[in-house]
Amino acid sequence: MAQQFKTFAEFYPFYLEQHQHPWCRACHYLGSTLVLVNLFAALFWHSLSFIILMPICGYGFAWIGHFVFERNRPATFSHPLYSLTADWVMYFRWLVGKD
Repeated sequence: MAQQFKTFAEFYPFYLEQHQHPWCRACHYLGSTLVLVNLFAALFWHSLSFIILMPICGYGFAWIGHFVFERNRPATFSHPLYSLTADWVMYFRWLVGKD
């Protein structure tokens, strides 16, 4: 049974615990970067193909990080909205050097 969280503030420490391996985080950062690249490409070229690639890149690389390096079940399976939010929080904290 999945652990229950009442707030995002309760969930985020759990999320970070699930992302301790540096290569797992690297996979997340790569996937998130590719999501942004595809978003900008979709806006620039007015192409839905890039929109379709966004979740494939984002989730694909993140799940590789979990299954190959972290060897755990991605939190997105049990907490999809909190997990998506936490992924972007972790990404932007990494970008600004607060990781």
